[in-house]
Order: sequence, then C-alpha cells, then structure tokens
Amino acid sequence: MKIEGNEKEMAAMEQFHQGNRAEGLRLQEEFASEFREEYKNKDHCSCKKACRYHGNCKECVAIHRAHQEHVPNCMRPIINKKIKILSELTEHTIVNEIEAPKEVIRKDEG
Repeated sequence: MKIEGNEKEMAAMEQFHQGNRAEGLRLQEEFASEFREEYKNKDHCSCKKACRYHGNCKECVAIHRAHQEHVPNCMRPIINKKIKILSELTEHTIVNEIEAPKEVIRKDEG
C-alpha cells in the first residue's frame, strides 16, 4: 500500500474541496481501514532515523507538539514540498542563507 500520495486519499481531499464532505469522509475511512489492515503487523514509518518512537506516531507527534522546535522527520518532505513552491518566488535564493544542522539526515547518508 502506498501512503504518500495515496490515490484514494487524494480523491477524498478532492471531494472535501468540492464541498462533498460525505463522500470525502467515506473515501477517507476506506483509506484508513485499508491502512489499518495493511500495516497491522508491518512497519509503516518512513523515518530513516533510529528513534525510540519509530512507528509510534501518536507519541512522536505529541513530543514534537510539546517542544515545538521542529517537525517529525516523516512530515519534512511534505512541508519541504510546500516551502519549495514558495521559494520559487525568490528564485530559490534562500538556499544561500540556510545551513542544515549536522543531525539532519542527508540524501548521501543512506
């Protein structure tokens, strides 16, 4: 089962945007039901960092909400995708002003 960009969940959001809440909720519950079944005994966590809370979204998100310093690793690609769109407004010159912390997992680290 594909989680990121899941077609059923994307269709649910489209229904919500069109004002069809009932159909959106139906599709969303279908996705959630399929997710629960598929990942009952599998690792669903996309985080590549070894962490005590790996796969425990409820506690992971609570921790990040509590300290409010950064977001969970699994949420970063979603947020970065949105930031990249905004960054186009300045021809991505923000990259010249940013240095990632050492703890951040980079593509070349595997």
